[in-house]
Amino acid sequence: MIRVQDLSKRFVQGGSGLPFLGRTPARTVQAVDGVSFTAADARITGLLGPNGAGKTTTLRMVSALLAPDAGRIEVDGIDVARSPGAALARLGVLSDARGLYPRLSARENIVYYGRLHGMSAAAADARATRLAQVLDMVPLLDRRTEGFSQGERMKTALARALVHDPPNIVLDEPTNGLDVLATRALREALRRLRDDEGKCIVFSTHIMQEVERLCDHVVVVAQGRTVADGTVAELSRQAGQTDFEETFVRLAFADPATTAPTTTTGSTR
Repeated sequence: MIRVQDLSKRFVQGGSGLPFLGRTPARTVQAVDGVSFTAADARITGLLGPNGAGKTTTLRMVSALLAPDAGRIEVDGIDVARSPGAALARLGVLSDARGLYPRLSARENIVYYGRLHGMSAAAADARATRLAQVLDMVPLLDRRTEGFSQGERMKTALARALVHDPPNIVLDEPTNGLDVLATRALREALRRLRDDEGKCIVFSTHIMQEVERLCDHVVVVAQGRTVADGTVAELSRQAGQTDFEETFVRLAFADPATTAPTTTTGSTR
């Protein structure tokens, strides 16, 4: 389980002292401004929002890649700020940077990450074989990753993130650049991880179809804030819409002065 409470993060951008450009003052950008949500075990939670809403920054803080300015993050009860190593041991993270070592096979990439997590070579190799079956990538396992398609690279990167069998999985816009078949394969893999292994899965997206077809619970963020959360059906009822794209527009682009964050409790898959 992942709990995020009142998370905030700001960045300082710009600023130039070059004489020929003139002096440009730096500005502070509030990327995340009070995001809160809970992602339960055996459930896929979607972090939905427009570009620039703070989704990636939030997930980077959950993954201990960025320190929050304020707020609290817990992974299975572990405070990420106080014990990042212990929290990361219970997280599998697939960021938008899926860099693989091209001269290594898919198996070697996966085993290498297993070794970094303290696994024995034999245990990491056995886990790579198991993940290849779960993710339907057995034919890829002993091929060098150089020349892999985007979908094949995604599967390998996901297996690498799962090699230490973490109970929680975090994915940042995982279908970017994937074709229809690769996207469907990823959705099926995530369903198996949820249903067969009880994983807590959180992924960010701005694609409505992914949310409707995959998510048990949805957290809508806009301008760095949580503006609503619940199931697709609950959010649609809240917005008074039957089309989920219209529901998202109503929730994400409402006037913040007139709309308070809404949390729907008791949602089940």
